[in-house]
Amino acid sequence: MKIAVTQIEAQSRKALLAHGAGQLQAAAVAKAVARAEALGNVICGLYYLESYCTQLASGRVNGTVAPIVTRPRASAVLADAQFGFAQPAFDAGLPEAVAAALENGVATLAVAHAHTCTSLGYFTEQIAAAGLIGIGFTNASPVVAPPGGNKAVIGTNPIAMTVPGDDGPAMHFDFSTSAVALGKITMAKAAGMPIPLGWAVDATGQPTTDPEAALKGALVSAGGYKGWGFGLMAELLAAGMTGSVNSLDVAGLKLPDGKPHDLGQFYILLDPGTYHDGFADRFARVAEAVAAQEGARIPGADRRAMTEVDVPDALWDLVQGLAG
Repeated sequence: MKIAVTQIEAQSRKALLAHGAGQLQAAAVAKAVARAEALGNVICGLYYLESYCTQLASGRVNGTVAPIVTRPRASAVLADAQFGFAQPAFDAGLPEAVAAALENGVATLAVAHAHTCTSLGYFTEQIAAAGLIGIGFTNASPVVAPPGGNKAVIGTNPIAMTVPGDDGPAMHFDFSTSAVALGKITMAKAAGMPIPLGWAVDATGQPTTDPEAALKGALVSAGGYKGWGFGLMAELLAAGMTGSVNSLDVAGLKLPDGKPHDLGQFYILLDPGTYHDGFADRFARVAEAVAAQEGARIPGADRRAMTEVDVPDALWDLVQGLAG
């Protein structure tokens, strides 16, 4: 079924309102859901809507709280989500963070005590829309074991970066530091399909192609020790710098009730013109070398938002039901 992205946003907002979100909060989250769907990021789109609604109803996420924004230092902005959604907290802190970056050349935005932000790149692309380089980090519930281990310690812990360009992002990447997103394991289990080797280990630490065994074990880092290092970096910035919880202390992100997620996101905002005016030229030099090679591309260079997307009938029926 082809559904307009505008309709996805409207129905998502309606569903969130029906389950206890405030107007501002519902609008911010619905916009993020629609953007994910428009870019084909289905795991961060409607796939999460039922969980949002369930956790609003159970109180695991506060859908009406107003974030508190402070500026503890000249180039540091803190947006305290107060156990509410990450999207309105980011929205509240972004203008102050952009102003700080333009004043100082660099600034950081810490989003603290928030619900999962879902698509991290959704936020860095907003930083880039202000003409700044945006780099983001977040953590999640523990699903990734250290190399050689079998017990989860950190989350999928994504990293994202968006570079501004003349007609939208010149470069954009958003990836989990695990070998794969947890949602792909659960989708494979639901479909009765095996998973590739290198995605996960079972409860004994042995590589597995069985999604059910993987869910009882742990994911592994992308690139072994290298990905593990990036995951730890995201963990220390997202939890340590924001005062939010470690991955170890977060229950499953989609569990219907329990303690709030209390996760953090940490963003670095860089003015590319701070030191000299040749940033665009340096980027173009690399981009041209990549474009000269058939089949090669700069990350995100071919991203195009769709105006309507395919939505499975059962999922759209669920959305309609959530919207009342």
